[in-house]
Amino acid sequence: MNANRETDQTLPAGCGEIRKLLVANRGEIAVRVMRTARAMGIQTVAVYSDADADALHVREADEAVRLGPASARESYLDIKKVIAAARKSGADAVHPGYGFLSENAAFVSALAEAGIIFVGPPQSAIADMGDKSAAKMRMQAANVPLVPGYHGEDQQDELLQAEADRMGYPVLIKACAGGGGKGMRVVESAREFSAALASCRRESRAAFGDERMLIEKYLTQPRHVEVQVFCDSYGSGVYLFERDCSVQRRHQKVLEEAPAPGLTPSLRREMGEAAVRAAREIGYVGAGTIEFLLDAPQPGSESHGAFYFMEMNTRLQVEHPVTEMVTGEDLVEWQLRIARGERLPRQQDELTLTGHSFEARLYAEDPDNDFLPATGVLERFRLDLAGAGLTTRQVRLDSGVAEGDEVSMHYDPMLAKLISYGPTREQALETLLRALAALEVRGVTTNRAFLSRLAGHADFRAAELDTRFIERHHDSLFPSATLDHDSLAASALLALSRLNEQASHGSPSRSTSHPRQVPCASPWERRDGWRNGLPHQVRLALCLPADADADERSEKVAHIIARRPVTHTNTHTAGTSSGSDSHGDWQIEVTTHFGEERQTTHHLGRLTRLEGNAIAVTLDGYRRRFQASHAPARGGEVLVLSSAQHSQSGSTPQGESRLLWRRADAVDHARHETQATLNAPMNGTVVAQLVTPGSLVPQGTPLMVMEAMKMEHTLNAPADGEVAQFHFSAGDSVVQGDVLLEFTAAQVESDKE
Repeated sequence: MNANRETDQTLPAGCGEIRKLLVANRGEIAVRVMRTARAMGIQTVAVYSDADADALHVREADEAVRLGPASARESYLDIKKVIAAARKSGADAVHPGYGFLSENAAFVSALAEAGIIFVGPPQSAIADMGDKSAAKMRMQAANVPLVPGYHGEDQQDELLQAEADRMGYPVLIKACAGGGGKGMRVVESAREFSAALASCRRESRAAFGDERMLIEKYLTQPRHVEVQVFCDSYGSGVYLFERDCSVQRRHQKVLEEAPAPGLTPSLRREMGEAAVRAAREIGYVGAGTIEFLLDAPQPGSESHGAFYFMEMNTRLQVEHPVTEMVTGEDLVEWQLRIARGERLPRQQDELTLTGHSFEARLYAEDPDNDFLPATGVLERFRLDLAGAGLTTRQVRLDSGVAEGDEVSMHYDPMLAKLISYGPTREQALETLLRALAALEVRGVTTNRAFLSRLAGHADFRAAELDTRFIERHHDSLFPSATLDHDSLAASALLALSRLNEQASHGSPSRSTSHPRQVPCASPWERRDGWRNGLPHQVRLALCLPADADADERSEKVAHIIARRPVTHTNTHTAGTSSGSDSHGDWQIEVTTHFGEERQTTHHLGRLTRLEGNAIAVTLDGYRRRFQASHAPARGGEVLVLSSAQHSQSGSTPQGESRLLWRRADAVDHARHETQATLNAPMNGTVVAQLVTPGSLVPQGTPLMVMEAMKMEHTLNAPADGEVAQFHFSAGDSVVQGDVLLEFTAAQVESDKE
């Protein structure tokens, strides 16, 4: 027992005062733990590898200690180095986060020997639950329901096959020492068993150094429902209700929610009490999660299906924020208070469940390429709550990265967690969809659009959940990319708005030598489609970003003609800015063709700027709200329209449309409306001026080179003419929209209409 110096109270073993906390992790969980520690007046220490030297969790900490090279085995998983870092910094305690060393019994023992508090359960509890087969036997002793299966010590292949045959297929082969989906296979028939068993043994041996297996009856449509438990060192335990984590990909959770939809109060209490019994059986202390499989009810039955113990996670879970949202409790604070030797902050009858919460895991990965991890620099990473009409009471973003950070290949690709809250499941889900649409990520491929499709799926809305949800709905969750006419028309309006921005009259720069915007010198220099005495007309070409190199006559390219009638207003005010960027309605003609089949649709459209990145697009009398963004791309500019709603026709999938656009009339149009300035298409640095002021150049002559994100971009002469003046020199930094140079087009005869 330890003594508290301030109260002389004798504390349980392993507990004590915490003045300085080392977080033995990285990313969003490290930042999350530090936030609560700081609020409790506890100093924080980060540890980092060479790859994370400038990471967000390092920047957030009061102190930071280098562990070693980028390899996790030589840094975050090196027990001796982590303990040395704790000693060097004078940390009283270590919080393991999740993953890495969080469920490593040897790490807990080493900390105890060093006299450092472990914010987590006893070593014995981790060891008991780490062996999946032994854990099942302990749960059976505690009268916790188990899935029918074999958990014995005899590991002969023939015996395991016989047990599987006895249970009936399908069965689940699972590594006794496993986790995270490794060493796990669903076997549909007896003839597949032998090969699957050999594969699981190899995988488990490589991942855990252990090839023991358990066999369980595989439930074909179960839900994954887990219960959050907390125990203190004085024998008290409570459950903080449950979470539904059924929507998974390869046994990895994707979307989580609390509470689990459809649970009756009696079932909630029954599962919660079973979870507390499980924790007490192993002398548990701290935060833990008991994972259950909830079977589907029998056809025609109004009662719920049976629930079965699956495993216990002896740590804080990734999805703990949804529990915090519906209970109003800070689970990290509970962990730290229990580690200091305090009793549970609340008893069971003091805990309440209010509202509903969802969590969506944002990964740097490509869902359209078998979810391969993605790397790169986060050129943009922003959540536009104001534009989405949301508040921080409704949405929480737990992030381990910030704009400008590099996403490396060394660690788990999870970037952040987006958490929503609402009084009901329906309201919380709508909030999540709006928040996903408001999250702008550029520079790294993510699963954001996939999450929107998933959360917006009709069966997910109806809470028709099971662990094979993604597999069952694969076709609708991974729709083939098409040139949908509604999306094309909406994107065309955004492109027209972008043209208006480029041509707009802005205020001069603070520095006269580096103007940000300049007015058009004459109507012939405008880029908004103005024609003398004729309707405004702009021709655009749009395609999927992957088809940037497609010939404009290809069926992969859609053609847009946008027209607006002549009025006194639009004759004289092009370039002015207002809520409605396009100054009224545009007549949009959209044409696509597939083989010999040609389809043309006509729309009346208007775009209105709202708050932040939000816009409203009205097409044919139907108004929709989007979050809009754009990014430079090879062959043009990519326009992204994200929405929490389906299109009027239902043809646009939930999530976003992403289309590349360019002027289709740029060559012909240049004779009428050659711009007098060239603007920076992105933030970057001027590399070189390729001509001298006063030079007469033909159209297409390279004039200036910019660099952005280690890629060079050359700006060419838009027409025959003279370079009058440069506003930036080599080495100067510029921001998107800066006027780089003045250009005077050569006089040409006007075309006859």
